[in-house]
Amino acid sequence: MNTSSKLFFLVLFALQSMAQSTDFEIQGHRGSRGLMPENTIPAFIRAIDEGVQTLELDVVISKDKKVVVSHDPFFNPEISTGPDGTPLTEETQNNLYQLTYKEIKKFDVGLRGNPNFPEQQKMEVYKPLLKKMIKKAEKYAKKKCVAPLNYNIELKSLPEEYNKSQPEVDEFSDLVHDVIFQLIPAERVTIQSFDFNVLRYWFSRIQAGEYEKPSLSALIEPYDDNDIDLNLNKLGFKPDVWSPYFLHLNEEKVEKLHQLGIKVIPWTVNKIEDMKNVKAIGCDGLITDYPDRARNL
Repeated sequence: MNTSSKLFFLVLFALQSMAQSTDFEIQGHRGSRGLMPENTIPAFIRAIDEGVQTLELDVVISKDKKVVVSHDPFFNPEISTGPDGTPLTEETQNNLYQLTYKEIKKFDVGLRGNPNFPEQQKMEVYKPLLKKMIKKAEKYAKKKCVAPLNYNIELKSLPEEYNKSQPEVDEFSDLVHDVIFQLIPAERVTIQSFDFNVLRYWFSRIQAGEYEKPSLSALIEPYDDNDIDLNLNKLGFKPDVWSPYFLHLNEEKVEKLHQLGIKVIPWTVNKIEDMKNVKAIGCDGLITDYPDRARNL
């Protein structure tokens, strides 16, 4: 074998190894909550720097029908500061559905840090619009010459909160759908929710040809203990992804889901040993607050 042939096969082997190493999907939870203020532009930029394939995030709706990146439909009093510089409390946390985005943008969600994540960098930052977040992430990924990003977008929805801290499922979904698919193709998008009404609505619109076809991920409440048959019956269709609390999984459950053609990507896995265990039992990836800890997986 001549030198050129040896070089060709060495390069081919390296490329195959790289492809295999990316089969296990790392999702940056709320961007990179353990390192940067959650669900903010800096958190997503840091996740990209840490090499994640997928940005995981949450969205809610403002009074003026803007899609806002936020885990809660209110300001978390542990991490939020009002426009006057006063830390928020349980009594002053504010309902985002009753605020315009112009008003929401005046609140800080990074200066105080997060007591549950001591490594998180403190900085002045606000909740971004989904539209701006995607544009910033896409631009940064292109600048860094990384592979096209995937987005796992959770609609934060509870039936008891319809028309209180959120719109009805159809309006909520339509607003989110219209933002996403102006900017990125469906094959790079996953829609997830604990509210199965949301997932059923998306599934019905996809079946009717009225929505593009992203992946649909069933988030499983921890108190359900990942009862697969129970949740599949409640959902009424087979999702693309099963996303339970990681401690409620074992090899048998993962194998059962794989036999059904469903990927398994649990939340929220932060310890390196737990990450290794999740991979060892056959999961297809994981969601983590610390994408830096998952780099070697």
